[in-house]
Amino acid sequence: MIWGIDLGGTKIEGVVLRSADRPDVLTRMRVPTEQEHGYEHILNQIDKLIKMMGKETGSIPDRIGIGTPGALDPKTRKLKNSNTTCLNGTPFKDDLEQIIKMPVAIANDANCFALAETRMGVVKSHGIKAEVVFGVIMGTGVGGGLIVSGKVVNGRHGIGGEWGHNYLDDSGGPCYCGKVGCVETVISGPFTQRYYTSLTGAEKNLKEIVALHKVGADPAATKTINRLTHFFGKAISVVINIVDPDVVILGGGLGNIEYLYTDGVKSAREFVFNDTLETQFLKPELGDSAGVFGAAMLVAD
Repeated sequence: MIWGIDLGGTKIEGVVLRSADRPDVLTRMRVPTEQEHGYEHILNQIDKLIKMMGKETGSIPDRIGIGTPGALDPKTRKLKNSNTTCLNGTPFKDDLEQIIKMPVAIANDANCFALAETRMGVVKSHGIKAEVVFGVIMGTGVGGGLIVSGKVVNGRHGIGGEWGHNYLDDSGGPCYCGKVGCVETVISGPFTQRYYTSLTGAEKNLKEIVALHKVGADPAATKTINRLTHFFGKAISVVINIVDPDVVILGGGLGNIEYLYTDGVKSAREFVFNDTLETQFLKPELGDSAGVFGAAMLVAD
């Protein structure tokens, strides 16, 4: 059996799968994160969840995979870049291993998403023999996960796949990370909506903007979606030029926008350093399950 934990801002979810080759769900449980009670409480909630799953399955694992917001710095062994801020600067992995008395494999949530969709989701269901897969998260923010030969690439600084903070265009303005014009400030959901508001003075959500563009009812909506697809192509072409993935999986709320798969790919084709673009752009299949399934797959080998 393989065990995984997905640590979220409001809930902690756990799963036990029969095996990597037969990933039937034996049990799936969750407890609230309750981050307002602090770091130690979150560690204890994870311990509580593991014991609940152990009671349910009549077993205890010898190791467990954990998907986290943020990334573990390989040098300092401390967590960073987490939107669950009480985790930042903590030796999360070491402290958790002390409490649960077993080794932990850890990766950020975007890497877990990419790993699950590679080994259990859309890449597997399509029968694609993909050596390199890039999993995109486009929603409130922009992140990504890189899978090579079925394994997560964390990198020297623990930031493998973090294309959301590459420089893209000054029009994005200041980013919370301290830089200006990051991918995230140009093509994330909130910043795309903000661009539409800057044109019209009206506030609309992205679903409404897409609908207006689709029927040709609003020139500002069309300009907004055209800007999104143009800069998506420009941003993802940098990833393609560097790691040349077989597959790009578009997750997060913006991954449902059909124009990314047509106009966005057309834009990428214009910027990529090749005469053709053979990379497959696919929608994910696992939905909310990807995070916890990917965490389990961290210990599959």
